[in-house]
Amino acid sequence: MGKILVVDDAAFMRMRAVKLLQENGYEVIEASNGAEAVEKYISERPDAVLMDITMPVMDGITAVKEIKKIDNDTKIIMCSALGQQSMVLDAIKAGAKDFVVKPFQPDRILAAVKKFVG
Repeated sequence: MGKILVVDDAAFMRMRAVKLLQENGYEVIEASNGAEAVEKYISERPDAVLMDITMPVMDGITAVKEIKKIDNDTKIIMCSALGQQSMVLDAIKAGAKDFVVKPFQPDRILAAVKKFVG
């Protein structure tokens, strides 16, 4: 299927996304902040990234910019809570391809990933 990097500082949110993606045949790598996401992106070269916006160390928007410098064709899907629309717009401007609202609906995550990975 494809390899997905799931980035979220909340272990519970990460666990839900990882379980959902693995159950649907994806290989999954995890990161708990933006800096770790950039490192994992370099070492693992995933097919897509599911990225939280608000995280410690390095936020999701900065991580999108850093990852896009490494690979401009990266498929990044942002995850954000309601009320973060301005940050979602910043993420899209930085190069994110899509976004899903947290708490996410499983079918919405799968649809976003399938759009880019198959």
